Amino acid sequence: MTERLLVIGGDAAGMSAASRAKRRRPSLDVVAFERGEHTSFAACGIPYVLGGDIASTEELVARSPAEHAEHGIDVKMRTEAIELDTAGSRVKVRELDTGTERWEAYDRLMVGTGASPLRPPIDGIDAPNVHGVQHLDAVPPLLEEAERSSGTNVVLIGAGYIGVELAEAFAKRGANVTMLEAGDQAILRLPADLAEDLRAGIENIGVQLKTNESVQAIGSDHVSTSEGAYPADLVVLGLGVRPNASLAKDAGMKLGPAGGIVTDDRQQTSIAGVYAAGDCCVARHRISGELAYVPLGTTANRQGRVAGTNLGGGDARFPGILGTAVLKLCGVEIGMTGLNLAEALDAGFDAVANTITSSTTAGYYPTSEQVRVTMVAERGTGRLLGCFIVGGAGSAKRIDTAATALWNEMTAEALAEVDLSYAPPFSPVWDPISIAARQVAEAT
Repeated sequence: MTERLLVIGGDAAGMSAASRAKRRRPSLDVVAFERGEHTSFAACGIPYVLGGDIASTEELVARSPAEHAEHGIDVKMRTEAIELDTAGSRVKVRELDTGTERWEAYDRLMVGTGASPLRPPIDGIDAPNVHGVQHLDAVPPLLEEAERSSGTNVVLIGAGYIGVELAEAFAKRGANVTMLEAGDQAILRLPADLAEDLRAGIENIGVQLKTNESVQAIGSDHVSTSEGAYPADLVVLGLGVRPNASLAKDAGMKLGPAGGIVTDDRQQTSIAGVYAAGDCCVARHRISGELAYVPLGTTANRQGRVAGTNLGGGDARFPGILGTAVLKLCGVEIGMTGLNLAEALDAGFDAVANTITSSTTAGYYPTSEQVRVTMVAERGTGRLLGCFIVGGAGSAKRIDTAATALWNEMTAEALAEVDLSYAPPFSPVWDPISIAARQVAEAT
């Protein structure tokens, strides 16, 4: 008898799982429900559509519903899962265009409900000129605003990953951009001295960065903070996201940090036969050993493949995360992996951090730019715990070398001796990663 796999959510985690399960077990009847207008899209590309680097959101769609159908996956668009009956192995869904509701039976269930932009209870946050950025369906009205934003006042609330990328997008459009951050720096996980380099980059493109200011209210033409008021024709939220886990919670699934769904290393939830992956889930951090909520597209795809392998009859295990990420603000690149010093100390490590300043190429090469690297390691053992990079073009992807070292539990001394490549257009004789590893090794 044919088994039926239902998938809730048509983006990275859900459709990676669906595709993998169908490929491993072609006899599976795979049906996916997506409440939006698109499947398998790259939300990380949205700032670059808003900034004009990418022509349209359609270029961000990796696989359409029709293309999924060609691979045997039936995607029900604009259909929202509204209730889970795990005891009865069924899902209640609602067709958004007609309001029709029905129960759908399953043998196995995959939850990939993703995340939603944070919208704190601020007066005026639901006003028409306030936009969140997470899903492609929200982009068209914001893109219209972006295209006519030259000379207008744009306020970005939050200076995290998405806030920094949006700052570049609107600055390129010629808007007057102000970033408001309740914390004391942009990208709170960065070491303070590297955050100052990022601040300089933000201010160099004409963006005002206001830190230690909490937003109190949003008006029709301004944003009020604890320190004053700023003119605002358009307000964009960059406060991060929260997991869409209400269905899972109501069904009795175990939740973890930030309210994300807890799974085992096979991506199975606390309810047998129900799997979950992506931005609705937490994951085990390989350095701290603790569950953490770090929503990234790379993690969603990796978890989805693991879930799909197991749903298709295999035996795959998700090995955890480091939280490795890269982003840029015009000419400034940022990379990070592992734990910063404060996080390492909180996790119980006797940790030390050291920062070095180097160059992206040989110092005499005409494209040479400054790069700064902070490495964190454990005293006594010398084990690497984290790495953070801020610098010019060619800086950020060096974080992958550090991430590989952390993944394999290398010491700083061992990383300092790795045979890294050299040529004047790419690196000084001693790569910044090597220099940082050697110096933090000496400090341990």
